[in-house]
Amino acid sequence: MSDQPIYLDCQSTTPLDPRVANALVGAFDLFGNPHGRQHSFARKAADAVDVARHQVASLVGAYPHRIVFTSGATESCNLALRGVAAKAPSRRRRIVTLATEHAAVLETVADIGRHGFDAVVLPVAANGIVELDRLEDAVDDSTLVVSVMAVNNEIGVIQPLQEIAGICQRNGALFHTDATQAPSRIPVDVDDWGVDLLSLSSHKLYGPKGVGTLYLADDSVLLPIHTGGGQERGLRPGTLPTPLICGFGEAAEIATDEQQADAARMATLSAKLRRGIEAMAADAVFFGSDDRRAPGTLSFGFRGISGDHLVAMVESDIAISTGAACSSASGAVSHVLAALGCPREAASTAVRVGIGRFTSDDGINAALAAFRRATRTPDTERRQA
Repeated sequence: MSDQPIYLDCQSTTPLDPRVANALVGAFDLFGNPHGRQHSFARKAADAVDVARHQVASLVGAYPHRIVFTSGATESCNLALRGVAAKAPSRRRRIVTLATEHAAVLETVADIGRHGFDAVVLPVAANGIVELDRLEDAVDDSTLVVSVMAVNNEIGVIQPLQEIAGICQRNGALFHTDATQAPSRIPVDVDDWGVDLLSLSSHKLYGPKGVGTLYLADDSVLLPIHTGGGQERGLRPGTLPTPLICGFGEAAEIATDEQQADAARMATLSAKLRRGIEAMAADAVFFGSDDRRAPGTLSFGFRGISGDHLVAMVESDIAISTGAACSSASGAVSHVLAALGCPREAASTAVRVGIGRFTSDDGINAALAAFRRATRTPDTERRQA
């Protein structure tokens, strides 16, 4: 038996799938530069990158030549938004996003707004879903791009992407989505969603850290934001990390093949976890839409117990978090929950459980047992009194 706690923080990052690890290790023999085909070492590396590009493209329903490899979703979001801003026609100076987006989008939009653009950050409904009427009012013929996350990284809500795409198309605006949390949880299809740009990160789908992708329906809509080489069709310079990309490709292929099975298992385990939480604490608060929630994601709190305290109390048994790993700070209230209009007292109790491919039924039992012990400790009882 392992003495490690059970990992339940898959929205932060996912464990490396052993099949991906095998592909990754094997690819370290491909040390040739994949951007030169003048000898066999380079050609082997280039061929391996081509295979991975096809695998990632299949995951999102795209043509391989529409996939641009990056260092991760943060770079992809920056390339998408800064790149289209750099090529924006003078009549389109508005960028629209939501208050619940990841910092990679919110901070990028804010920075672009300091350089002559109208940065519009829309509120969301209390369930975390965009209000389409409000979005319709904000998007007009001056809008350059709308950026809305497919699946929220804290509360797991699924935005109505097709409806958003329709609003963008009617106004001639581009549509970007950060789809980092979507693979394995919901099907991803760029044509079905109607997106022009889509960001992904390998380490959120059981692949290695340090590699991601930007899907581009049309290269001509943006300019590169870095210089230094003509790699990736001149859109993202720098020598590609062949082993990481091979691992990403393997992870994408597995996610494509196993998405339905993964999602079904995660939905079953999520439902079990929620039922158990409700049974032990009738006043537990759940954050975000119940109807539009991705499988495997749950954000909740116990009255009178701060999220930070609960995470610390269960740490020896299970690994969970209070929110986004990149912006967590003790005592800080999540900007996502603030955008939902949650009172500070309720928001401060929030923890995030991320169920994944390797979560077992026993793991959920262990989580429920850990929460039960935490909510019944004398310290907890004094603070709840």
